[in-house]
Amino acid sequence: MKKIFIWLIRWYQKYISPLSRPHCRYYPTCSNYMLQAVEKHGPFAGLIMGTARILRCNPFVRGGFDPVPDNFTIFRNPHPERYEDQIIAAKFHPDKVKVKE
Repeated sequence: MKKIFIWLIRWYQKYISPLSRPHCRYYPTCSNYMLQAVEKHGPFAGLIMGTARILRCNPFVRGGFDPVPDNFTIFRNPHPERYEDQIIAAKFHPDKVKVKE
């Protein structure tokens, strides 16, 4: 079952996604998030997490860095803005900023 979901997501990424402009507000993209969630948490929990993420991806949210959490949840990771800010700062000032995970 897991392989079927992964195949469907990869098929979507290869054939459907290129037909539209990039518009995901999050990193990783919603399809990559669902793929990682299915690989990490199994087909059913991953599908639920990915669907919740797609519902969160709309014009009314800021978006940003939102990796797949280690534990099952349908909510965004806690305090992603701080981690995102650290990554952005480290990108522009690598000698001054250390990213803490």
